[in-house]
Amino acid sequence: MNFFEHQDRAHQNTRRLGWLYLLSLVCIVCAIHLALWLIYRLILKVNISLLSPGMLLSVAVPTLLVIVSGTLFKLIRLRRGGAAVAEELGGRLVEPEQATVLEKQLLNIVAEMAIASGIPAPQVFVLDRETSINAFAAGNSSQKAAIGVTRGCLETLNRDELQGVIGHEFSHILNGDMRLNMKLIGLLHGILLIYILGRFVLRYSPDISFNSSNSDKDSDSGSNFFATVAFGIALMAVGGLGYFFGRILQSAVSRQREFLADASAVQFTRNPDGLASALQKIESHANHAEISAPQAAAMSHLFFGESNTSWLS
Repeated sequence: MNFFEHQDRAHQNTRRLGWLYLLSLVCIVCAIHLALWLIYRLILKVNISLLSPGMLLSVAVPTLLVIVSGTLFKLIRLRRGGAAVAEELGGRLVEPEQATVLEKQLLNIVAEMAIASGIPAPQVFVLDRETSINAFAAGNSSQKAAIGVTRGCLETLNRDELQGVIGHEFSHILNGDMRLNMKLIGLLHGILLIYILGRFVLRYSPDISFNSSNSDKDSDSGSNFFATVAFGIALMAVGGLGYFFGRILQSAVSRQREFLADASAVQFTRNPDGLASALQKIESHANHAEISAPQAAAMSHLFFGESNTSWLS
């Protein structure tokens, strides 16, 4: 299989996973609808059809509004250039006039990959405090992109290996992976908002009235209270499970984009041995690809190598 076939397969797998995300939204709406119907039938003793269009609409619209608003809120907060992300991780902008021999080699490789990929050369940052072998690309567009490498990456890799790593990062910029990752983060935040809403309902259940237009005005207040508590628990369960499976899908999408980036790096450099050798050096390095910066955990999906070595990663 050549690198073009690898790229096509990665694109196809990413599209399939995107459809799974849409399916997850449908499942969330259906799960909340089912939970609400069970509450009406078993606790409030209201005879209502499971397929009632009015009830389905009253569940679907607020649920999707919560997810969409949560997603947009997160995306607005993530609207910053790659340079800001690099600086948060402790990166230092490499100025050509003040660059060392190794940094000049890095700038030359970035310029070569910019020509090979056909996109503008991004700003280049070095993470001076990081001795591991790692790199990342960040930004919302190719015009606002930045590439960062660790000090260990500069000092440990030879030119061919460094070229393979930089080619890998250029693929993330060229294929819009940074925008994709931010969209996925935003969508996960929207799903998480369902869980947060359920926790809010559960916490303030004594003060929330759970009424139905079909229920008797003099219905028992105890039933109302238990119905509200049950609804809060249902929202927490659906939101929590949705977020959990959303993270699994996010990881699967990220893995496919890594495959795509590897294949594109071979296309740009025409040298698969450089990238393979860089991965071998990461495996044998004392610190592997670990990043010590506090913000690294939240940005782990940006890195070339596994930046977080905890079991949870």
